[in-house]
Amino acid sequence: MKQQVKNIIFDLGGVLVGLDKHRCISAFEQIGAEAVAEYVRDHRTADLFYDIEVGQMTTVDFCKEVRTMAGCNASDEEIVWAWNQLLTGIPQMKKKRLLALKPSYRLFLLSNTNEMHWKKCVTDDFTDAHMTENSYFEQIFLSYKMNLTKPNRQIFERVLNAAGIEAAETLFIDDSLTNCQSAAQLGIQVFHETTGNDWLNKQEWDEDNLFG
Repeated sequence: MKQQVKNIIFDLGGVLVGLDKHRCISAFEQIGAEAVAEYVRDHRTADLFYDIEVGQMTTVDFCKEVRTMAGCNASDEEIVWAWNQLLTGIPQMKKKRLLALKPSYRLFLLSNTNEMHWKKCVTDDFTDAHMTENSYFEQIFLSYKMNLTKPNRQIFERVLNAAGIEAAETLFIDDSLTNCQSAAQLGIQVFHETTGNDWLNKQEWDEDNLFG
C-alpha cells in the first residue's frame, strides 16, 4: 500500500511549461539555422542540446556552435530567441494550483533544462503579482547546474538527499515515462503526465481535494 504523499517533485517542460516544437523549428528556420531546426524536428538530445542541459556548454558557446552547424550569421540574441520559442509559458491555473498545494505538501522542481530556458521562465512565468520562482517551490533542481540529467538515478538521489525527504513519501510528476520509471526504481511514487494537465485533475493525493 502506498504511503501518504508528503512531497511533490514537479518536472518543468510538459508538466508546468507548455512546449511547441513546431514554433521552435519555424524560429530557427527564420534566422537561417535550418540544420538546428532539424535537431528540434528529430527531437535529438545528443551533443548540442545535451551539452547545454548538463552544463557542459555556455550560452555563448551554444550560439557559436549553432552558427557553425548552420553556416548562418545569426546573432546570439536571435539564437536564444529561436531556442526559447519552444516554451509557451505556464498557465495561471497551474500557478494557482501550486500555491494551493503549498500548505499541504513540500513542493520541489526538478528539470532537465538549460540556462536560456530557465532565464526565460524566471523572467516571463514566475514573476507576476510580485512572485518569484521561489514563491512556488521550496527548492529548485536544474540539470545544467547539477551536471546531471534525468533519467540518471543519481539526480533523484541527490534531490532526495538535498531536500531531506523520503522516497516513499514523495510523488514525482514527469511527462517522460523513462524518467518516471527511473524514479520508481528508487521507491518514489510517480505519475506519468501525458497531456500537461492530467495532474490538475487528480483527487486521491489529497483529502482536501486540492486536485479536484
